[in-house]
Amino acid sequence: MDIFEKIKSNRGPLGVYSKYAEGYFMFPKLEGEIKPWMTFRGKEVLTWSLNNYLGLANHPDIRKADADGAAEWGLATPMGARMMSGNTSLHEKLEDELAEFVGKEEVILLNFGYQGMVSAIDCLVDRKDVIVYDAESHACILDGVRLHAGKRFVFKHNDMESLEKQLNHAKKLTEKTGGGILVITEGVFGMSGNMGDLKGVVELKKKFDFRLFVDDAHGFGTMGETGAGSGEEQGVQAEIDVYFSTFAKSMASIGAFIAANENVIEYMRYNMRSQIFAKSLPMPLVIGDLKRLELLKNNHDLRKHLWDIVNGLQSGLKEAGFDIGTTTSPVTPVFLSGDPAVQW
Repeated sequence: MDIFEKIKSNRGPLGVYSKYAEGYFMFPKLEGEIKPWMTFRGKEVLTWSLNNYLGLANHPDIRKADADGAAEWGLATPMGARMMSGNTSLHEKLEDELAEFVGKEEVILLNFGYQGMVSAIDCLVDRKDVIVYDAESHACILDGVRLHAGKRFVFKHNDMESLEKQLNHAKKLTEKTGGGILVITEGVFGMSGNMGDLKGVVELKKKFDFRLFVDDAHGFGTMGETGAGSGEEQGVQAEIDVYFSTFAKSMASIGAFIAANENVIEYMRYNMRSQIFAKSLPMPLVIGDLKRLELLKNNHDLRKHLWDIVNGLQSGLKEAGFDIGTTTSPVTPVFLSGDPAVQW
């Protein structure tokens, strides 16, 4: 069958709704400044789905840093991949400050979170290794795991008994292959809002030999006493072997980073294909991210304001009878019941 003919009859799980949803539920055009109220189809509407957790998108200091960086450097600098001609002192400064903030030895910058996660998984494991991951992991983790040439096991969401069972399977397999085990979970799950049971996972390190990779995209900047993330919140940051976050959430920017010990980060610099063969993060983004990190570290009122809003919103929704599940983070889902058999 011709590939183009095949996709005419199989539009995919979201594509089947495109004629009904496009322009409204999917690919809506929100106009105006990034803020709680924006313009949609000529009307001012309340927006619920932005990831601008700390309100940095329109913070005057951030806007100035972004503008100054663009005016001084343009979007082309540095030209080339980081390994070849795209490295600068400011890139290294951002990495150093991020590493210090999250309590790790070193950091590698990533151009994008999704791309970076997929590439990081590919970089860290080979066909002899086994991946064990949470069932509700983000799509970037699932795609990275699917590309893994070796074996993978999935454990029930936040279920430590299920994780232990899968670790037993993984241990038996790696005893034959000579490989290692990588456990992947999230600090805060972006759909349910509940935190990954990092304490429970770390406790299993006493019984099993594995490395822990945590995607903390929604926890970085929002969780923990200083905002250093879910590991800090649960007191296990030091036990996270590979810590990942994106700049697209609390920092309202583009890019991401991975923090780990010096040996791991050096290995990733020379083996992570999405960074070796991609243009370096543009200078205005690096300058803007430095300013964002400065505010995130030093202006604790930003996080306090976030939690004032979160607590008020979540309390109000529950008092009004809405089901917001088990969220323990700023992520606030609202579960609506209905007949799944009913089609549009």
